[in-house]
Amino acid sequence: MTELRRPVEVAARDPLAADCPVPIPEVARVLLGHGSGGQLSASLMRDLIGPALGGASPGGPLNDAAVVEIGGLRLAFTTDSFVVSPLVFPGGDIGELAVNGTINDLAMMGAAPVALSLAYVIEEGLPFDELRRITESAARAATRAGTPIVTGDTKVVGRGAADGLFVNTAGIGLVPAGVRPAVDRARPGDVVILSGPIGLHGVAIMSVREGLEFEVEIASDTQALDRLVAAIVSAAPDLHVLRDPTRGGLASALNEIAAASAVGMTIEEPAILVPGPVQAACEMLGLDPLHVANEGKCVAIVTEASADAVLVAMRALPEGSDASIIGRVVADHPAMVTIRTIVGSERIVDMLVGEQLPRIC
Repeated sequence: MTELRRPVEVAARDPLAADCPVPIPEVARVLLGHGSGGQLSASLMRDLIGPALGGASPGGPLNDAAVVEIGGLRLAFTTDSFVVSPLVFPGGDIGELAVNGTINDLAMMGAAPVALSLAYVIEEGLPFDELRRITESAARAATRAGTPIVTGDTKVVGRGAADGLFVNTAGIGLVPAGVRPAVDRARPGDVVILSGPIGLHGVAIMSVREGLEFEVEIASDTQALDRLVAAIVSAAPDLHVLRDPTRGGLASALNEIAAASAVGMTIEEPAILVPGPVQAACEMLGLDPLHVANEGKCVAIVTEASADAVLVAMRALPEGSDASIIGRVVADHPAMVTIRTIVGSERIVDMLVGEQLPRIC
């Protein structure tokens, strides 16, 4: 007679406490990768935050800023938090980055920035000299962009609770009549334009953290893009999409656009500028430059008829002097981005999975 054995009960393992990586999706708690700007970030918004907001949010595609109509004016409104480590890095610091990043989110809606807020969560023990330096840097960035900081807030938390300093900013801007860029407006036949070389911000921070040294210092590309966007809008008021490829890099930005617009994209690897030191660092650490964060670049998707005019307008400014056409929007393979490589093959470019480099913006 066959003996019946009671199944052995196996205690559930904690994925966060595993000795080695395991392919178990975490569904109960937030992981560091949920802040990556890639697939986990998208799932956090899609599966938890969006449904939880319910009727408090109008829903729709996730653009870099919201556009609301008040008194006949179209206002872009955005907010962002910055948790960079280290606070000061080659080419910038968390204060300048926060101001530029918020201005750029407004610009990606075609808006001219009008006003900013600046709020701090300060860890006990942060030196006054460092806080002063960062605040003065934020003020210089706002002055360069002609956008006043009109309100703010400070909070202080205990040692070990804020990694030195967390910065939150918000901004409002005016959107010109007839200008309606949005993540879901890409159409087959459109041209994809990138404003310059990629990967500088992510590698600049990584070089400091990992002690990497290069023959030429790699500096963050943090800069305000409102002048560049104004030039694009002047050349093509009916431009379809603007996006700044920050967290998750160029690959995640293009995938977000393709998914929201239900189109495919084919980009050309030789057309994408990757600085030599960035390429070397990525090869050394096994990273894809397409997934590395940027803080001073934008993607513009425009009709083929207006592409040449947009390129001329972008290249007339320092922020867009290296602008180039990197690909096209296609009807094939909707919600998918492919790249034609230097050797002539074609591969899928997916969104960043997990967290490539935490605390980067």
